[in-house]
Amino acid sequence: MPEQKYKDDLPTEIPKVGMKGQALRVYGRILDAIVTALIFVMLLTLTGAVAGLLVDFYSATNAMRDVVSTHKIAFGIVDSIDRELVIDVLSVFVLIELFRTFTDYLEFHRVRLRVLAEVGIAFVLREIFIGLYGHSLNWAEILALSVLLAVLVTARIAAVQFQPRDNRPE
Repeated sequence: MPEQKYKDDLPTEIPKVGMKGQALRVYGRILDAIVTALIFVMLLTLTGAVAGLLVDFYSATNAMRDVVSTHKIAFGIVDSIDRELVIDVLSVFVLIELFRTFTDYLEFHRVRLRVLAEVGIAFVLREIFIGLYGHSLNWAEILALSVLLAVLVTARIAAVQFQPRDNRPE
């Protein structure tokens, strides 16, 4: 006995026919190729950032070893080494979030607000940490970045609470 088809068994996407359908398929393929190329560029960038972090860490350990061996603790050297390492680590985290955005787009064929908010949060936190660590932020900049961070967190919470629903018939 053949299986009976229910409306849940129907394809979720109606095949596009004609010139408009072909144009949309070509556009989708070109967009996928561009995003795939950007993912490879992001992967190379992320690899370079991690390699740069390792090189900075190696040079920082050598500089610390030299400082300790001469028994001259220069706080300016230690602070500058620490600052560079902190900036490199935070930059790698931002690149990871951007990389996740591109792969998410390739998988779902849309940019999700939750992921974009997370990228923005990571970037703003990076800027706040760098500014606070370097003692280069005044009260107005801290206030502006805090408001921006609050807006991004609110957008992320709203994106999680109000996720788009599928338009499939039940």
